[in-house]
Amino acid sequence: MDVRSEYAKLRERYTIEDLVAIMDFLRSPDGCPWDREQTHASLAGNMLEEAYEVVDAIGSGRPERLCDELGDVMMQVVFHADLARAEGTFGFEDVVTGICRKLVSRHTHVFGADEAQTASDVVDTWERNKRKEKGLRTTSASMREVTRSLPALTRSEKVQKRAAKVGFDWAEAAGAADKIVEELAEVREVACQAIQDVDHARRLEEEIGDLLFSVVNYARKLEVEPELALDRACEKFILRFTDMEAAIRAEGGELESMSLEEMDVWWERVKSARTPGGIQ
Repeated sequence: MDVRSEYAKLRERYTIEDLVAIMDFLRSPDGCPWDREQTHASLAGNMLEEAYEVVDAIGSGRPERLCDELGDVMMQVVFHADLARAEGTFGFEDVVTGICRKLVSRHTHVFGADEAQTASDVVDTWERNKRKEKGLRTTSASMREVTRSLPALTRSEKVQKRAAKVGFDWAEAAGAADKIVEELAEVREVACQAIQDVDHARRLEEEIGDLLFSVVNYARKLEVEPELALDRACEKFILRFTDMEAAIRAEGGELESMSLEEMDVWWERVKSARTPGGIQ
């Protein structure tokens, strides 16, 4: 089959087999020079970016955008599978087989003798089967298994959840809140030290890390996703800053020539305008 002529004209519908064939051709000597040069390592950032764009598309509430971004992620999967096939390590069929086997082996409450009545029961069953498959015999080993490439907030939450599974957790959210106060005091203590050297910088970094870890713990106890909460806080800050800057410019002012106190007045004004009654 002449792949070039086969796919030269756009079709109304395609199949996964078409995607695999197109990718294979793009990486062939007759295909695309850029595609031929790529490696697993060179594509790593692309996979991460596409995954984040899927999450962003979910938040947008636009199905057509989500569909498009999911296609980009699927392309990355097929790309890596084609690279591996050329290396002789695995192929796309192996990827499909692997995930199908995983879905069956970890849903033992559906395909086996286990029982799970709630979503929480399902998660427990999944994690138990996962630890068994990976040979993770200790809680610390399961913590180490949480990938370091995750955003730090997400990784912290996952590590804390695994500790909580064996009872190493605050009984109430109030305990986690008190820990934040304690960690903040330690940050302030280190920050106020007179000696400013490399050791001081490392200690301050460590204490800030402990504080952030405690905030994640409190968010987890309140059933708030910390990564999502911080992302939304960042977006809220950008929107308010945009409003503030626009309002100042509309009055003929410039941020660069204003004091912090003056900007704070404008900040409170636009915050109240965006939130009825000035409520956060």
